[in-house]
Amino acid sequence: MSDAYAAAGVDTRQADEAVGALVDVLRTIELSRPSASVIPSGHYASVLRVAPNLGIALTTDGVGSKLVVAEQADRLETVGIDCIAMNVNDVVCVGAEPIAMVDYLAVEQADPRALERIALGLKVGAQQANVEIPGGELAVLPELIRGHPSPHGFDLCGTAIGTVALDAIVTGGDARPGDALVGLPSSGLHSNGYTLARRVLSGDAGLGLDDSPPELGGRTVADALLEPTVIYVRAIVELLKSDVPVRGLAHITGGGLLNLLRLGGERLGFAVEQPLPAPGICDLLARVGDIPPAEMWEVFNMGCGFVAIVPEGRAGDAAALLGAHHPGAARIGTVTDRPRHVSAPGVELVG
Repeated sequence: MSDAYAAAGVDTRQADEAVGALVDVLRTIELSRPSASVIPSGHYASVLRVAPNLGIALTTDGVGSKLVVAEQADRLETVGIDCIAMNVNDVVCVGAEPIAMVDYLAVEQADPRALERIALGLKVGAQQANVEIPGGELAVLPELIRGHPSPHGFDLCGTAIGTVALDAIVTGGDARPGDALVGLPSSGLHSNGYTLARRVLSGDAGLGLDDSPPELGGRTVADALLEPTVIYVRAIVELLKSDVPVRGLAHITGGGLLNLLRLGGERLGFAVEQPLPAPGICDLLARVGDIPPAEMWEVFNMGCGFVAIVPEGRAGDAAALLGAHHPGAARIGTVTDRPRHVSAPGVELVG
């Protein structure tokens, strides 16, 4: 468990136990028809069989406490991109092509100008992901939502769907020791670890959103924290349609490197031998928060927002294809035969 994250108010072990309790109940649902689920729960997206050799991939996620920074900075135009990204990047992990997303927006008060600004980000994200937003829901909940400052609070979540041939689902089940990990660069923290990041930056270090620490290269704290999550969909869909065998896909979100264990971690491990460069915001957090390397790798993406597993002999082809969309994509490591173990230089994590 990450100690600094727990001190900031997010106990990941307790959260995992809570999710387990929730799932234990939900898996006992009794149906009057055969289950349509194709893959077990716990992957990035669920897949439901809807026709012969046709599945619908489904996932849901939100932006989290990054919204607090957006409220405090009065910069609402990009968090919609984050909402799209957190969902479509998960859908594509099972080999599906995202086609649509619906949003759920809960607000303290219905401010037309604020909603318009949020919608601008949703539009940009949808265009980047090549998905449509055919509907959504607005809930005005002044008793539940409190802003930073009030009355400008809101929460933003989404549910995305995609289509996938049932014989083309990617789960990590085909991955084997010796396969290559190809990493795609992140733009920053994306939408994870913000409870810890905010506590470290504003609490421990006393930094304001307009401050520009040296690690940020002239950018402000607000600039770094509100950099939108990268949407990897077009690149990954192109990879899936190429002749490069894709044996696993991982969206590196909350949990950092441990996300790789979703791809067969009960029988495999993953060694990151040549990490992508970490963004300055990670260097800043490690310095001012005195966060040890293992915890940084367990909470944040550390410069790598997405990983594709391909045969070692095709790693160069995959990196070139992905790099055309996301410059800096590169082979970063290897699949190992050490179950539940994930490592980076000087760091070893056990899931």
